[in-house]
Amino acid sequence: MKTSGENILGYNFSSSGETVFFAKNPATGNQLETPYHEATLTEINQAITLAENAFTLYREKTGEEKALFLETIAEELLQIEEELVAFCSQETGLPVGRLKGELGRTIGQLKLFASLLRDGSWVDARVDEADPNRTPFPKPDIRQMQIALGPVGVFGASNFPLAFSVAGGDTASALAAGCTIVVKAHPAHPGTSELVGKAIVSAAKRCDMPDGVFSLVQGASIGVGQAVVRHPLIKAIGFTGSFRGGKALFDEAAKREEPIPVYAEMGSANPVFVLPGILKENHQTLAEGLSNSVQLGAGQFCTNPGITVLPKTKESKVFEDVLKNSVQVSESATMLTEAIQKGYNLGLEKLKVKKEVESISTGKKTEGHSQGVAEVLSVSASDFLSDKELEEEVFGPSTLLVRTEDKNEIMDIAKNLNGHLTATVHGTEEDLYEYADLLKVLERKVGRLLINGFPTGVEVCHSMVHGGPFPATTDARMTSVGTAAITRFTRPMCYQNYPDSLLPDELKTENPLSILRMENGKYVLPN
Repeated sequence: MKTSGENILGYNFSSSGETVFFAKNPATGNQLETPYHEATLTEINQAITLAENAFTLYREKTGEEKALFLETIAEELLQIEEELVAFCSQETGLPVGRLKGELGRTIGQLKLFASLLRDGSWVDARVDEADPNRTPFPKPDIRQMQIALGPVGVFGASNFPLAFSVAGGDTASALAAGCTIVVKAHPAHPGTSELVGKAIVSAAKRCDMPDGVFSLVQGASIGVGQAVVRHPLIKAIGFTGSFRGGKALFDEAAKREEPIPVYAEMGSANPVFVLPGILKENHQTLAEGLSNSVQLGAGQFCTNPGITVLPKTKESKVFEDVLKNSVQVSESATMLTEAIQKGYNLGLEKLKVKKEVESISTGKKTEGHSQGVAEVLSVSASDFLSDKELEEEVFGPSTLLVRTEDKNEIMDIAKNLNGHLTATVHGTEEDLYEYADLLKVLERKVGRLLINGFPTGVEVCHSMVHGGPFPATTDARMTSVGTAAITRFTRPMCYQNYPDSLLPDELKTENPLSILRMENGKYVLPN
């Protein structure tokens, strides 16, 4: 399958820019053949103007119409599965099996949001009926619900070319909210982005959606993304990537005459706490599980367990030996880009130049380009607590063991953590009772707290939170995975003394959509 290298501006394709860039196969380092045209400022403005014009029509679509649109996108992606996965594997070096699974997740979350729209209760409708006889002043009729913000800019992620990119969670949740989309494709997989973008356009046409409901702009330079963020018609940004990239977009948005929210998921080190009782009972299985989690996907998950807090016990030495042996016999894996692989190596070197940090196990480097080699490092709790740089994410297949002497050091580590996406606690029932105060501390530090598991793997469901306090994200109140992600792209709207006939169906007195609502202070199930 070949791609054209063009930008998608609504229902039109454009390649007026003279600047081109190429994707590379990270497994070989070879440049792929298609030149991709970097979007010009004129093309970006055209895409966003189309999105604004389309928004006035798209926001009026019913939940059923938007649900059908999302399901049709899923159908279009399924129709090109073989070609899409094969092409994506060339651009990312990811195995076909992994990509098929990721495509399944992409399709699944589109369908999940479609089911949310069909239920309709997500708008959080609230009705307070008028009371003209109230004294000393009559009570007005007041009603509230969530409405769409407007055109949204979405940035594709490097590490999930399908599930967090062009048709990923940000796009699915924003379209479900009633927003139109302008996607900035990730330059590491521009062809994959184009193929997915064309599938979305095909679905939009099939569902009679307005021209401009979706656009895709390409670019290897930061200028394209900056232009999207700066445009006055863009009302919110969704981003998954590095802290540096996400913070730059956040700062750019704050400089605008009208500042806008940037929902940036920027990664974390996802600390794992192993408690003494479980270590005594289960040290071998825990060590093997940690090794597998650290190396899953060459460590290129934002939930990779980059810090492991380990108590000093008789069994901790055995745990370390099992972990070291498991890593030593492991083979390296291809990382997504040369830049990511170099960044991983630089991150490790930054740790290893510190005299208090020791490298205790390294995997085998196999032949191939952009290889990520697994590594385990260690440091004492006291040294970890005295150097905040040791908490920073190293994006790749490594973990830093933090050796603790007692419960006080474990608690001090937890209390001094920055914000992370996840924290994991491994413990017996007795451990968890004894360390209940640890769990309470960690609730303030992360968006997802796991017991006796590993954080790699984010279930797409209604109750998932993939977010966390800064610097893991720019807004700890939000999630980028799960149906609660929809509220990033909405705002509350209040209607006072509105004629019933002019109200949205969600707020009409007879509740024609039969949704769950709060009526006069009580939640009321539809008849």
